[in-house]
Amino acid sequence: MVKILGEDDIRRSLMRISHEILEKNKGAEDLVIVGIITRGWYLAKRIARNISMIEGVELPVGALDVAPFRDDEKRTSKEEDKSIINFSLQGKKVVLVDDVLFTGRTVRAAMDAIISRGRPKSIQLAVLIDRGHREFPIRPDYVGKNIPSSKELEIVKVRLKEVDGEDGVYILKVGENV
Repeated sequence: MVKILGEDDIRRSLMRISHEILEKNKGAEDLVIVGIITRGWYLAKRIARNISMIEGVELPVGALDVAPFRDDEKRTSKEEDKSIINFSLQGKKVVLVDDVLFTGRTVRAAMDAIISRGRPKSIQLAVLIDRGHREFPIRPDYVGKNIPSSKELEIVKVRLKEVDGEDGVYILKVGENV
């Protein structure tokens, strides 16, 4: 197990992403932040807090359950949707947040889940870690860190205080635990 990012690295990455979001969108108007459950939601809340500190505005933040929209073995029925989105996505610039971008299947499912709730003006993707190995033509707009990794031999694990009691990003060999 190798620790790639610590607490300060994650904080700096999220602050940089927050600034990049504001720069690309020329401010916070019509922005909403939607994090993919579980860790993406906590990262989304942190980004929204950063934007609030920078711009002085509170952005809507939602949690998105993509399981009902997946096309692989992680699929569940639509009745189990655990999303918490208490605002309209119609005509909004949605910043979708996740911890790790890998094959792109989760993001594809997330886009389907977002579109099922309305027609946003745009969907932008922010990820803490991009590890490559895409199976879909998906590219993030904002990246905390690119981490080249072996598709078959390594796992990238993000740990967050809100869920795991610490902030850190690790590369593990398959079968190894944090």
